[in-house]
Amino acid sequence: MNFLRGVMGGQSTGPQHTEAETIQKLCDRVASSTLLDDRRNAVRALKSLSKKYRLEVGIQAMEHLIHVLQTDRSDSEIIGYALDTLYNIISNDEEEEIEENSTRQSEDLGSQFTEIFIKQQENVTLLLSLLEEFDFHVRWPGVKLLTSLLKQLGPQVQQIILVSPMGVSRLMDLLADSREVIRNDGVLLLQALTRSNGAIQKIVAFENAFERLLDIITEEGNSDGGIVVEDCLLLLQNLLKNNNSNQNFFKEGSYIQRMKPWFEVGDENSVWSAQKVTNLHLMLQLVRVLVSPTNPPGATSSCQKAMFQCGLLQQLCTILMATGVPADILTETINTVSEVIRGCQVNQDYFASVNAPSNPPRPAIVVLLMSMVNERQPFVLRCAVLYCFQCFLYKNQKGQGEIVSTLLPSTIDATGNSVSAGQLLCGGLFSADSLSNWCAAVALAHALQENATQKEQLLRVQLATNIGNPPVSLLQQCTDILSQGSKIQTRVGLLILLCTWLSNCPIAVTHFLHNSANVPFLTGQIAENLGEEEQLVQGLCALLLGISIYFNDNSLESYMKEKLKQIIEKRIGKENFIEKLGFISKHELYSRASQKPQPNFPSPEYMIFDHEFTKLVKELEGVITKAIYKSSEEDKKEEEVKKTLEHHDSIVTHYKNVIREQDLQLEELKQQISTLKCQNEQLQTAVTQQASQIQQHKDQYNVLKAQLGKDNEHQGSHSVGAQMNGIQPEEIGRLREEIEELKSNQELLQSQLAEKDSLIENLAKSVPVPGESETIIAPKTTDVEGRLLALLQETKELKNEIKALSEERTAIKEQLDSSNSTIAILQNERNKLEMDITDSKKEQDDLLVLLADQDQKIFSLKNKLKELGHPVEEEDELESGDQDDEDDEDEDGGKDQDHI
Repeated sequence: MNFLRGVMGGQSTGPQHTEAETIQKLCDRVASSTLLDDRRNAVRALKSLSKKYRLEVGIQAMEHLIHVLQTDRSDSEIIGYALDTLYNIISNDEEEEIEENSTRQSEDLGSQFTEIFIKQQENVTLLLSLLEEFDFHVRWPGVKLLTSLLKQLGPQVQQIILVSPMGVSRLMDLLADSREVIRNDGVLLLQALTRSNGAIQKIVAFENAFERLLDIITEEGNSDGGIVVEDCLLLLQNLLKNNNSNQNFFKEGSYIQRMKPWFEVGDENSVWSAQKVTNLHLMLQLVRVLVSPTNPPGATSSCQKAMFQCGLLQQLCTILMATGVPADILTETINTVSEVIRGCQVNQDYFASVNAPSNPPRPAIVVLLMSMVNERQPFVLRCAVLYCFQCFLYKNQKGQGEIVSTLLPSTIDATGNSVSAGQLLCGGLFSADSLSNWCAAVALAHALQENATQKEQLLRVQLATNIGNPPVSLLQQCTDILSQGSKIQTRVGLLILLCTWLSNCPIAVTHFLHNSANVPFLTGQIAENLGEEEQLVQGLCALLLGISIYFNDNSLESYMKEKLKQIIEKRIGKENFIEKLGFISKHELYSRASQKPQPNFPSPEYMIFDHEFTKLVKELEGVITKAIYKSSEEDKKEEEVKKTLEHHDSIVTHYKNVIREQDLQLEELKQQISTLKCQNEQLQTAVTQQASQIQQHKDQYNVLKAQLGKDNEHQGSHSVGAQMNGIQPEEIGRLREEIEELKSNQELLQSQLAEKDSLIENLAKSVPVPGESETIIAPKTTDVEGRLLALLQETKELKNEIKALSEERTAIKEQLDSSNSTIAILQNERNKLEMDITDSKKEQDDLLVLLADQDQKIFSLKNKLKELGHPVEEEDELESGDQDDEDDEDEDGGKDQDHI
């Protein structure tokens, strides 16, 4: 311990070689000591020396420290000291660099030690395994060491981690660490890991990085958060920038919707700290990464639609129109809105409907154009507004028409209460500020881009110059200002506008050439030998004159194509003209403007070219060169060829239309054939069903017939027929006769009974009164009583017989009624069956007639198809197919009959 105290204190008193010896002794102690405490103390001493004596410790102790990491993993303290020592050796700390002789030497030293460490890939794998330890004294130094390795030799370390099993997954666990220090340093580690490596970016993204990072940003307070939010946003940019797969994954995962709360910045009194400005700036850049014009068009379009649907675009427009927003945030917001609406019709329409919160409300486009043509506004803000206007008009013919319409006489507000976009553009076009001239000219050129209709409409625009003078056209005013020799930036802007206006518009070329001063001015500008500053203007004049030749429809005799070429040959020379034309693409600012759509210039004097105009130059330079060198005969031949080609094209178009119509007719005929086939199949099915129903009815009829016969046999005592041919009229008559006899017998018996009753009454009346002699009465009474008893007995028997006959009569009557009802039912059933058979025969006859008509139609359609050249199956094949179908149906019918 005394030795260590000597090492830790008073190190600067001795000579330099003493420190080297001390480090050597400490390394020996780490390598040879058997006690863990001794090794731990030695590593702690090396850690304290590693910052000041970085080179010596790195050379002598690195191997021993790596050995400690391999063998002493059970002791977290010594592992932590070893990792800290390695970090001090490898990292290029700024505090160290002050004491170093040169920053470059310090960086080289860190790179050399990093190269030594990663030479054995097992060392990086060992470090990754140590990151799985939860102990703070191990995990945190390990994170810092791996971050330093990635900063020194990023691609090499990335490749080692990429091939290491579960290497990236282990690092992703750092984002879930509950200790903020480790989590935040883990974000920095992933920043270094994902830099410029698409494969690792994809792995990190699919390890749920987006979800975790967005959760951290939300926990930290979104844009109001600290530097942790900034680090998370930088990591998100690494994952998404120029990585189409991750961008699509981000959109499909509905993470765009989670970006909307970022831009809820509060009211105008909210505090804008420096960190909040930085965070919001990065958030806006992240939105731009998703909708960048350099992304594939499909991916950009889907992200733009998602941003509109979730309300993100609306939130950005709220910031755009808010007050109290810092200038740099406002500028970046304008650029972000520009790319969100670029080429997306839905978003462009929404942006056109946004109004500024003023009184009266003004469209956001008008408010922004006011800033663009105001020379007191910052340069970057004016560039952003121009970019926003260009993006609003990009592939937006509706928006182009609305802008141009504000310049037409019929739509100008006569009261002057409101300023339109067209009036602002004209005001900027003819103002004293050259930058406003250029911006307004380029903005107006974008209103005409690839829109021949608006180019023709703009020819109607009339401008009032001075009081008392007649109005002049916008085209005339532009050429007048151009000929007056204003600033280069103004002239370049006007030439860009004129070239865009005249290209692909022969009517505009005719209007331009109608002014007799224009061609002499252009030829004079091109023919002069001016300085380098004027060379660009000469090239643009040559381009404008070339457009006037190439898109000339020869409607003006004085300026036909051939005459214009003769003027060039006499006054300029073809070679000189082509050389001046080449000045445009050779200009140093041309290539810069052609790289990306956004006008991004360091200062106003560099604002010369527009991105869309560079594409126009590239398109027209070659064809104008060919047009200049062509002779009149070649022009005539070309005209003839064009006419021939147009004639051929018209013929081809005619035949295409004929073929298209025939294809449509053929499709209709095919559909008709298929419909007729379906109808034929349906009819055949209907016939089959009818036949089967008839057969079923016949079977049911036979079954009923058999059942009724059995019922008659069972009853036996009454021969009432239960089927149609089983009822005998003689039996019915006989039953009725028996009933009549019974009725007559009953009446006879009732009459006899009445006679007996009357006799009894008479006898009762003839009974003698009391007082007569008993001798006389007694025999008479006995005789009467005997006769009375006999009569009563006979009457009783007659009543019983009448009762029995009545019951028998009732039973026979019920049986007769039942038989009659059964006969009526069966008769109705027979009539129905006969009617069904008759209807089925009629339907079958109708179907046969219809089938004959269908066959005739099919035959005529086949003839038409043969005339049109389509293959048609022969009749024999169809008949054989139909015969097979009929055989199959007959077999099925036979099986059904057998089954019944």
